[in-house]
Amino acid sequence: MVAMDSGPTIPGQKKKVNWSNIAVGGVMNMFEVTTLGQPFEVIKTQMASQRGDPMSVALKKVWARGGVAGFYQGLIPWAWIEASTKGAVLLFTAAEIETATAGIVSPAVGGLLGGMGGGIVQAYATMGFCTCMKTAEITRSKMAAGGVKPPSTWKLFGDMYKAGGIAGINKGVNAVAVRQCTNWGSRMGIARLAEQAIRKAKNVPEDIKLSTSDRIIASTIGGALGCWNQPIEVVRVEMQSMAKNTSVNRPAKLTVFNTLGYIYKESGIKGLYRGVTPRIGLGIWQTVCMVSFADIVKEWIAPAKVE
Repeated sequence: MVAMDSGPTIPGQKKKVNWSNIAVGGVMNMFEVTTLGQPFEVIKTQMASQRGDPMSVALKKVWARGGVAGFYQGLIPWAWIEASTKGAVLLFTAAEIETATAGIVSPAVGGLLGGMGGGIVQAYATMGFCTCMKTAEITRSKMAAGGVKPPSTWKLFGDMYKAGGIAGINKGVNAVAVRQCTNWGSRMGIARLAEQAIRKAKNVPEDIKLSTSDRIIASTIGGALGCWNQPIEVVRVEMQSMAKNTSVNRPAKLTVFNTLGYIYKESGIKGLYRGVTPRIGLGIWQTVCMVSFADIVKEWIAPAKVE
C-alpha cells in the first residue's frame, strides 16, 4: 500500500503528504462494508457471541431477524460512519509509514509496520465507539427477535454514557486496538510478502506492476492468514456484548486478559476460534479492497495530480 508518487525523490528531501489517500481510504472501506463486509461481520459476531452455535444455526438466527436485511444489521449509520472514518485513517497512516520506510526495510516489513500503525490509530481514533454501537444494534435485534422490546439506539447511547462516560462508550477499545494492530499488520505484511513471492515466481521486475489477478491472490493470502488472531476478536465481542443472560462466572469488570480466561474456561480453545470461518471471508474481502483495489485506485488517480 505504498502511497501515490508525490514527485521525484531527492536524497534528503521528504516526499509530500498524500492527503488524497484519506478520500481513497474512506471510499474503499465504504464499498467494502456495503457489499460483502457487513454480512460477514454480522455472521462472525453472531458466532463469536453465541459460541455454542454451529454456522448453520447462526445463519438461521440472522435470517430470522429480517431475512437479507438481517445480514446488514448495524450498517446504517454505525458501520457507514465507522467505515468512512477508519478506512481514511488506515490508508493514510499505513501509506505514510510505508513511504517513510521504503528503501530502509523490505516491502513486507514496510507493510507490516504500516498496517500495525494504521490499525492502532484507527482503533483509538474512530473504532471503539462505532464498533460498540454496531454490537449494540445486533443485540437490539436479538432482543426484538426474542419478543423483548429493545431500547432505541440513542437510549442505549445515553445509558452507556451515564453508566461509564466516554470509557463506557468505548468499552472494549483496547481489545479492538490489539485486534486492528495484529489484523492489518498481518494482512498487509503477508500480502506484500506474497506479492514479492509472485514477482520472483513469475520473474516480474520491480519496475513492472503486477497484474490485478496477482494482486488479488496476494491479498487473499494476506487476508486469510491474518485471521490467526481470532481469539482477540472473540474477546472483543464478549467485552462489548450487552446480553443479560450471561454466565455467573463472567467477570463483573472485563479486561482483555480476564475475558480471555473466562471464554477459555467456559468454551475451551474452540470457543476462542468461534466465527473464524466467516472472519476469513471478511479478512480476504477487506484486504482485497484496502490493499489490491486501493492500490489500483491510487494509481488510477495519480496521473490527474501530475500536470
